[in-house]
Amino acid sequence: MSTPPRLTWAQALSWRMERHLLGDRAGHDPVDVVRQLCGVQAQVPSSAELVVRVRSSAPTGSVDTLLADGELVRTWAMRGTLHLLAPDDAGTYLSLIAAGRPWEKPAWSKWFGLTPQVISRMTEVAHEALAGGPMSREDLIRALSSTPGLDHVETPLRESWGTAFKPLAWQGILAFGPMRDGRPTFVRPDRASASWSALHDADEAARRAILGYLRAYGPATADRFHRWMGRLSKRQVDGWWRAAANQLAHVDVDGEEAYVAADDLDGLLEAEPSHAIRLLPGFDQWVLGAGTDDPHVIAPARRGAVSRQSGWISPIVVRGGVVAGTWKLADDTVEVAWFGEGGAPPRRAIGVEVGRLAVLLDRDLGLRVESA
Repeated sequence: MSTPPRLTWAQALSWRMERHLLGDRAGHDPVDVVRQLCGVQAQVPSSAELVVRVRSSAPTGSVDTLLADGELVRTWAMRGTLHLLAPDDAGTYLSLIAAGRPWEKPAWSKWFGLTPQVISRMTEVAHEALAGGPMSREDLIRALSSTPGLDHVETPLRESWGTAFKPLAWQGILAFGPMRDGRPTFVRPDRASASWSALHDADEAARRAILGYLRAYGPATADRFHRWMGRLSKRQVDGWWRAAANQLAHVDVDGEEAYVAADDLDGLLEAEPSHAIRLLPGFDQWVLGAGTDDPHVIAPARRGAVSRQSGWISPIVVRGGVVAGTWKLADDTVEVAWFGEGGAPPRRAIGVEVGRLAVLLDRDLGLRVESA
């Protein structure tokens, strides 16, 4: 067995910043941003929009416009969380979750009282009900619970997080539609976007998803991919990873085994470490894709400052790919909490980023830097 090429994490994170469209700051197409990042977590719509805008310089409200025009879709996907996805990519990721069939696990039936047979019937009814166009959550609940044999589904469907609807989303039956009277609607994805790609064969979808993930978040391991996807068994993921082996390259990153897409290897090895400073919004894919427990991105002692209570992910200051602080907006001031172990804060570089943020938010912003 040949010795894998060696590189450092400083090189790897510099290369990853370029793949995250954080290098040249050229103002990329918003749909391309979402596609390149393998989706953008959208539990908090304002954060999701800013994740896209810091990489694209898109105008305010552009994500809503792209959703309305069917160029993006918003649905439950990886880790059971809401994501913005390119409609021609969505089927790839949903196919893997659907293959795992998490709603058939005993715990699901025990918690929600929804057996696999009940969810199968819900899927049929929802598919037919949504054929007429977007429906409010209330109307869809009514259509489902008024169906013979489904009268007991009303209570779990009214659960505030909407978890009982997720199996329908994972099977490509529903996505989030346009707002109506200030409330979201559900829509069939194939009616929401002409570019919608139906669910694929799971093995082919896995190959696409693994390569897509490595092109954005590599070098990485099967375990990192498993944590990012969620809702899958380790056995499934390991099998898919082995099946994709002929398109992967094995590398040694500061003594750790990892993988990249084979056609990215040369560019990765040529990467030079970076000291670039970037201010990224809350719930940014920079930390969600790698995982907040990745010690190369977030020092373990600082994880609590980034991944907070109730799943809240703080806005971050990144230097050379490593989280070097957090920030928040207080009135018209960007307050940076700089991690002292990183040395003196580069105030000028941070100020440039604050200026860029001011343009994106169309407001004058001041800067205050303190040690965390």
